[in-house]
Amino acid sequence: MTRAQRHIGRVKALGCVICRNLSLGETPADAHHILRSGRRIDDFHTIPLCELHHRSGVNSAEAVSRHPWKREFESKYGSEMSLLAQTIRELA
Repeated sequence: MTRAQRHIGRVKALGCVICRNLSLGETPADAHHILRSGRRIDDFHTIPLCELHHRSGVNSAEAVSRHPWKREFESKYGSEMSLLAQTIRELA
């Protein structure tokens, strides 16, 4: 297993960062890759998001999905970079 694969496994094991921040408990997470110019930076620029907050496509008062609603997602939950910083702190 590569270093990047181990890192992604650790990120996913944290559970969804948004659900935790909203005190919704632990929810299974995927690793969302932060993009720059529409491309993945690398496997170390990832944050844990559940299906609802990652790619469900929802945009409502209750929840906003990162895909395709990046601007609304960041307005509601904070920037991807701030969520990445939180993830890194929690992994330390």
